[in-house]
Amino acid sequence: MNKLRQIIRLYSQGTGTKRIHAMVSTSRNTIKKYIRIWQSLGISYEDFSAKSDSELAVIFTTPVARISRAPRMQVLQGLMPDICKKLKRKGVTKGSLHEEYIAEHPDGYGISHFNNAIMVYLQLSRPVMHIEHKAGDKMYIDFAGKKLALSAGDGYLQEVEVFVAILGCSQLTYVEAVASQKKEDLITACENALRYFGGVPEAIVPDNLRSAVTRGSRYEAVLNDEFAAFAEHYATSIIPARAYKPRDKSLVEGAVKLVYRSIYNKLDNRPFQTLEQLNAAIAPLLEIHNNKLFSGRNYSRREQFEEIEREALGPLNPVGYEVHRQVMVTVMRNGHIRLGEDVHFYSVPYGYIGKKVKLLYTSSAVKVYYSYTMIALHPRVRTKHHYTTQEDHLAPQHRFVSEWTPQNFIRQAEEIHGDVARYISKVLEHKPHPEQAYKSCSGILNFARRVGTARLRNACLWADNLGQYNYRIIEEILRKQLDQLSAEEQTIEIPEHGNIRGKEYYQ
Repeated sequence: MNKLRQIIRLYSQGTGTKRIHAMVSTSRNTIKKYIRIWQSLGISYEDFSAKSDSELAVIFTTPVARISRAPRMQVLQGLMPDICKKLKRKGVTKGSLHEEYIAEHPDGYGISHFNNAIMVYLQLSRPVMHIEHKAGDKMYIDFAGKKLALSAGDGYLQEVEVFVAILGCSQLTYVEAVASQKKEDLITACENALRYFGGVPEAIVPDNLRSAVTRGSRYEAVLNDEFAAFAEHYATSIIPARAYKPRDKSLVEGAVKLVYRSIYNKLDNRPFQTLEQLNAAIAPLLEIHNNKLFSGRNYSRREQFEEIEREALGPLNPVGYEVHRQVMVTVMRNGHIRLGEDVHFYSVPYGYIGKKVKLLYTSSAVKVYYSYTMIALHPRVRTKHHYTTQEDHLAPQHRFVSEWTPQNFIRQAEEIHGDVARYISKVLEHKPHPEQAYKSCSGILNFARRVGTARLRNACLWADNLGQYNYRIIEEILRKQLDQLSAEEQTIEIPEHGNIRGKEYYQ
């Protein structure tokens, strides 16, 4: 095939057969035969070079029957474009098409001549696709070997990957630049391709990418779990191409070559700073490519898609797929697990303390599983070194403590009296950290149940006048019943006590 490509390239450049014979060491008769076949195809050198080796092998090595000039054959040849287009539909066979042909042309050819005419027509004028591709059957995907680049400043260029997807029947093509070949970018690009096509094929055929296939096999490859989950979400199947079998994905390889010519060449010398800018430039070029007429035919990829394949595609899932990441973690003694990527902690039911659990998380949610059962669900929070806790996950003895917040203490104090609320606020303010005052606030508020709200209010007024803000001073005032003294008697000094600290201590 390499020599064949050299011969046609040299001949298209005006080189004579004698010189080609000297340059490629191939007999002149063989060279003339190849040139004659190429000329009979009626295609340009660019279309010829876009074909894969397997396609060229069929065209240049399969004996092609001579096209008869008989009137019946001329009529049949005129019907070939419509016959071959119908053959792409599901359930349509050459036999059924022959029956339709005979019904309209009773004096037409038999089944063997009819099938041979189809073969000759496809050899001479077919585009890259194979006749075996049925409408809505497969979508082929691959990454282009040649990368594009973004301008990152200071003359530095950041290379990006180019994803290509093509529907087998209509050859409608989708192209998108992505940051990498990682599974997140692959799945996002596949999802964008499905939404561009407006439907889902029965199968997706990837190359043996690590982001799609965990372990390749000639008979049954092991799929990446995340890519398999994506396929399940959109009710399609994954059929990886066999390793070292280029014919399994020759369609998308041919599409990549066409993309080089129809898109890459148009982007040369145009600077792009972001992927969004690059994809915005690719979009109109892609539409031109899809609306261009096939070589030797009077319809385009887009027209063939709208006529044959759109209705054959399955419905799209209205809910977009979110890539899940997973990690195994152990539930800590405080009933939380740690999401290392965000350095954030999430609660799980306290009964799972010490257990190993599976953590599945997306960009918006965190799910915790134990033995295939989801035991916790949280919205994802990216605040580092913080805890997200659900009260029903805590042990009974811990739930009351979880309610200790400054707002709750002040609210409870206001229900007793505004003076008590002001005193509680000052207790909270006089500690370096609010949690240091939680036990003091809890003890002070409990006095309302033990001695009554009136006495607690008076005790808070006494302690506020003294500038003392802690549990011990309230306890001392209530024990000595100083809160019950009249206004004239409140000049009595409180005796010195080792547990009472002056206000200077809190400065």
